[in-house]
Amino acid sequence: MRAEPTCPRCAGPLSAPSLWSSDWSCGAHGAVLPRQPSKRPGAEGLAAALRDARVPVWTPWPLPPGWLVTGFATVGDDRSGTRACAVALAGPGLLTGPADLLLIAEQPGVGLGAHHAGLDGPDPGEGFGKEPPHVKLVVGGPAATAEHSVPMWAVEAPPDRAVYVGEALGDWLWAVLWPPDAGALLLERRHLLDLREPGMELDLPYGAFSPRLDG
Repeated sequence: MRAEPTCPRCAGPLSAPSLWSSDWSCGAHGAVLPRQPSKRPGAEGLAAALRDARVPVWTPWPLPPGWLVTGFATVGDDRSGTRACAVALAGPGLLTGPADLLLIAEQPGVGLGAHHAGLDGPDPGEGFGKEPPHVKLVVGGPAATAEHSVPMWAVEAPPDRAVYVGEALGDWLWAVLWPPDAGALLLERRHLLDLREPGMELDLPYGAFSPRLDG
């Protein structure tokens, strides 16, 4: 049985467009873009995530030692194109045990990043970015004219995770990590590549599907 699209803000069921409305609708959040069923790790899942992506599809590169790509998620449909994309990764944490990371690029108001961050609203909320950034990431690839430093701020989240958010190429960039001490991974100078860019034929290592995508 084929899985149905869900709300990007709460993972709840959606009402499909009809004769009376062209929108996907959530009972709690009204008109939203549909979150499509998660895509399994592998070349086919990556190709599906890249198809009609209107936001970056970020991955750290090189990956931290021992880390693997563990799936993809997208928000949007044939009419809208992909307006949010999550790339899941997993590997050994720097401090304790195994760790998980979701890198999410999305246009403002979509709500996928806030959902995985455990926040109520679709965006980071009031007070965001009014103090010095906590970490910085670097974005750019072979086709880019220059690399860019992206300031990232820690936001208050449930105690089982660490959440950082910034703005890259005009879209929100969320990094959600489990457990919270996995946030130490971002203290190193992490370089992100947009897999949409020409020349991004990377030999990505894949692992088992991440349940974090559907959590």
